[in-house]
Amino acid sequence: MEKYLASVGFGLGFSWCAAFVSWCYQQVDVEHPKSAWVPGYARKQNLIYQRGEFIKQLPQTGDVFLIWYERLKRPAHIGFVDDWQANWVITVEGNTNNDGSREGDGVYRKRRLQRQVWAVSNFIDAK
Repeated sequence: MEKYLASVGFGLGFSWCAAFVSWCYQQVDVEHPKSAWVPGYARKQNLIYQRGEFIKQLPQTGDVFLIWYERLKRPAHIGFVDDWQANWVITVEGNTNNDGSREGDGVYRKRRLQRQVWAVSNFIDAK
C-alpha cells in the first residue's frame, strides 16, 4: 500500500483504494485524476453508468466503479470492473477485505451486486 499512496503523494495512514486505481493507471499511461480522492474519479465527461442507467456504453474491464456512502454523502470506495454481468460485477479493488470494507488489508477480487455500484467511469477510451 505504500507504493500506491506514494504514487499520489501520500504516506501511510490514508485510505488507499483510489491510490491503488491511480497507481495501476500510471503503470500503463492512462490519463486519469492522479488522486487518492474517490469523488475525483466521477468526472462527468468520463461517466458511462450512473445509478442504474447506462450513459454511453456498457462497463468493461479496466473501467472504474464507485460506491456511494450515504453517511458521507459522496462516493467513498473505488476499484476496477473486471467483468460486468447481468446482476453482478466482478471487481478488483484495493483497501478492502473479505467482508467488502472500504478500510481493508489488501487487493481483492470481489463479486458485488450491480445495485451496489453508484457509477462507472471510463478513462481508457477517454478522448
